[in-house]
Amino acid sequence: MNQARTVLVVGGGAAGNAVTILLRRAGLAVDLIEARDDWNATAGSGITLQGNALRVLRELGVWEQVQASGFGFGSVGITAPDGTVLHVARDIRTGGDDLPATVGMQRPRLQRILIDAVRASGASVRLGTTAEILDQDADGVSVRLSDGTETRYDLVIAADGLASTTRAAIGITDKPEPTGMAIWRIAAPRPAGVVRTDLAYGGPAYIAGYCPTGESTLYAYVVEANRDRASIPAGSYADEMRRLASAYGGFWPEITRHITDPAKVNYTWFDRLLVEGSWHRGRVVLVGDAAHCCPPTLAQGAALSLEDAWVLAQLLTGSDTWDDALFQAYHERRIARVRPVVEASVQIGQWQLDGVRDADVPGLMGRTMTMLRELP
Repeated sequence: MNQARTVLVVGGGAAGNAVTILLRRAGLAVDLIEARDDWNATAGSGITLQGNALRVLRELGVWEQVQASGFGFGSVGITAPDGTVLHVARDIRTGGDDLPATVGMQRPRLQRILIDAVRASGASVRLGTTAEILDQDADGVSVRLSDGTETRYDLVIAADGLASTTRAAIGITDKPEPTGMAIWRIAAPRPAGVVRTDLAYGGPAYIAGYCPTGESTLYAYVVEANRDRASIPAGSYADEMRRLASAYGGFWPEITRHITDPAKVNYTWFDRLLVEGSWHRGRVVLVGDAAHCCPPTLAQGAALSLEDAWVLAQLLTGSDTWDDALFQAYHERRIARVRPVVEASVQIGQWQLDGVRDADVPGLMGRTMTMLRELP
């Protein structure tokens, strides 16, 4: 393969960082640009990483850092709103038996690990920078960066997230749609007895849950019907989340007393997106949330994005010809795996919105997670 090939990665989230690391390892010249000056290094509370995400992180060479920084566990508890444990289920090891089923960790810590790996790879990084696609042909793409420079690349990888401007710029009209649910999240101290994710169904929220993220930390969340963000003053975020969380027992009273700072509470709607048809136009290709997004009911958002990066990098570094056939092969490999996850994630939430009491949630989860044990 021509090692002089150049790639522009637009977006420095999980997918963009991962594909940059993998392409640099193969000797390609990679420029990564990120619109935010802080490279999202402090954004978010916590993240739940299933085994198939850990499998890609191991491929990136950062698994030992993730393992040391997070909290691994292998089961999920279902509780009543008062905290009574009703059932404990073993998690499926979607990354294989040599990795934990699940690791919870602080999202900023994961981002910092990936940032350090990108820096170490030798990629060129420009923060506070966006890109405009000027034109393209069968051999490459001409791009103008927001600093005024114009460069031609052999490939542009759009990893600029759910609201991807690159996706719209190349004529893909699919847009994210709200599912009807929203989530309140906060990072908090971890009570000593919290050693897995527990989920309470019922009460004033659809779901109240928490996930350990380290020796002394967790992130907690409550899911409700989405509300107009404009109707919720940012200064009342802690009050709103605490009001919902205070109805739950078990470890929740200890968690709830730390929900005091509105600046530390995140409120986000659940969205769904699955770009239909190919995920590329010419030499511009989508990865991660730019191509698909689903509610976190299966905790697969980051995992699917990391898998996209892994598969695309495999194809790019394993072929001398970058053409429509290669990018279509990428889409076909990914869509067969991503579609059932997006649909299952949305369905689980919809059953709750519709009040379906006999829904086979465990069965749907089991089938979907079993499928994910296979290599992407």
